[in-house]
Amino acid sequence: MAERILIAEDDPRLAEMLHEYLGQAGFRVSLAARGADALEQLAAVEFDALVLDLGLPDMDGLDLCRRLRATSDTPVLMLTARGEATDRIVGLELGADDYLPKPFEPRELLARLRTILRRRRGQLPLERPLQFGRLEIDRAAHALRLDGKPCTLTGYQFSLLVALAENAGRVLTRETLMDLAKGEQLDAFDRSIDVHVSRIRAAIEDDPKAPRRIITVRGAGYVFARAQD
Repeated sequence: MAERILIAEDDPRLAEMLHEYLGQAGFRVSLAARGADALEQLAAVEFDALVLDLGLPDMDGLDLCRRLRATSDTPVLMLTARGEATDRIVGLELGADDYLPKPFEPRELLARLRTILRRRRGQLPLERPLQFGRLEIDRAAHALRLDGKPCTLTGYQFSLLVALAENAGRVLTRETLMDLAKGEQLDAFDRSIDVHVSRIRAAIEDDPKAPRRIITVRGAGYVFARAQD
């Protein structure tokens, strides 16, 4: 069955172009020109992903993302015409999976969307869970547990954690992490990795300000500790 995509975009020409382009790529596409309409559709229908313009007329896209994340893990690809890196960081902190600045090539949007959806489908090796002390990473079930209790991460954050854990003890640069998590060579805002890592730490560290599982190696990247309690 074709995957369902909701596009929250108030520019009618862009919305229709994306509707046609993604429809030709095999997706079932719905449109929402306002934030309230997008939230109503998201509550009524189970979408596989949301393409979200941050500049909606009735609601800041960041606020919509925040409200969505309170009840749903639907993957979010942000569209933004804003040039400030802060807006992208805030969006990622609120739980967006990726972003794409305007103007963009439809082919790149499609590539990023497919990457997000592959992560959602859990196309990871069907291997036994990774166990690090009290932390369990179940790649097959796309689940994360600390002391037996589930932890919530976005699909991209889970992929980053898996990349780190599968290379425990090895320092990974931001570029390497992006390659391992995305599986494609795409332009990316590399400092967004720092934002995602901070969110992962908030979920799995006893004290995120003094992490013991994901360690920063200054000037190099991150390393996942082999030995954990």
